[in-house]
Amino acid sequence: MKRKRYTEGQIIQTLKQHEAGTPFKQLIQQTGISEQAFYRWKNKCGGMEVSDAKRLMALKEENRRLKTMVADLMLDNKILKDVNSKKVVKPAAKRKLVDYANERYAISTRQACRLLGRRESTRYYRPY
Repeated sequence: MKRKRYTEGQIIQTLKQHEAGTPFKQLIQQTGISEQAFYRWKNKCGGMEVSDAKRLMALKEENRRLKTMVADLMLDNKILKDVNSKKVVKPAAKRKLVDYANERYAISTRQACRLLGRRESTRYYRPY
């Protein structure tokens, strides 16, 4: 059987039909889902309105985005602690620091330059 994807609105509407008195077997046949799927829906969305489900999904997305931001900031902090252990003055040494951060932490050259406060154009400059 082909797997279907139901929206939160459809799930909540199905659960409301069940609460209104529609027999369980009839709902399963109409929607084409298994009993396990119905009980999962009931655990996940039982007693919710459509607006509540939409708000829940928005909060989950925001939570995912914030977790990604925190992980990126923690990596940036780790790189800065590792690289900025001593003061570097010469441009060649600064380029080496960018290369080190680029290779060691598998970040892009642009991100390494941004973290270390270097311009990307100086990274590619080759003295004669």
